[in-house]
Amino acid sequence: MSYTLRPTGRVEAERIDESWGSLRWLAGQQTGNAQGVTLGRVIIKKGQANPRHIHPNCEEVLYLLRGRLEHLIGGKRVLQEAGDTVVVAAGTPHVAKSIGDEDAEMLVAYSSGVRGYEPAP
Repeated sequence: MSYTLRPTGRVEAERIDESWGSLRWLAGQQTGNAQGVTLGRVIIKKGQANPRHIHPNCEEVLYLLRGRLEHLIGGKRVLQEAGDTVVVAAGTPHVAKSIGDEDAEMLVAYSSGVRGYEPAP
């Protein structure tokens, strides 16, 4: 068995601020330190929701670090507590709303080095 180590050092990812929260991309082709996966840290402000959207080219895995989220995933309501993991299939419309007493903070991973994103009606 062989392994490839890619020393990336500390990635100083730029924070992207939105009205509903913020995103920070930690790994992926855009950051130049991974080819087949995208990893980010997302905060959804208390009482806010991200826009309804799809990722046409990849699965999304969401691990909630703190807070509570209510997801609407392909028409199904899913509650997520800190420590829970939610997986969204490629091409499935979804939205998350922070319903806890604090901002929701999560790690998000995508099964592609370039995460596709499209608004969903």
